[in-house]
Amino acid sequence: MKISNLSAQSGLSIDTLRFYEKIGLIDPPPRDGAGHRDYPPEALNWIRFLSQLNATGMKQADRIRYARLRAAGESTVPQRRQMLEEHREVIRAQLEQLTDVLALMDRKVEIYQNLEEEMTDV
Repeated sequence: MKISNLSAQSGLSIDTLRFYEKIGLIDPPPRDGAGHRDYPPEALNWIRFLSQLNATGMKQADRIRYARLRAAGESTVPQRRQMLEEHREVIRAQLEQLTDVLALMDRKVEIYQNLEEEMTDV
């Protein structure tokens, strides 16, 4: 898969993909006869996973550490599992906080809806 296709399918810019390659988040792909990057199909799944980790707030340094562990092979499975378990707890705490904030917003919206109804009843 050419870098332009990977960019289109992943939603990441070509510059971002090259940067990810440079910092070790994605493996440098093999090159075709013309010297162009030719990513394997599984690169898209890996990039999607990295994007999900990013969306949950995992720091770039931790994503790089995870990528390095992954590249090191099966012997790092326990460390990768531990990293994901720890990050899962961070996500749970974020969800609790967001649930509380959502409840507050629901109450505030209801207050304003009631005020608007009172204004139209007059």
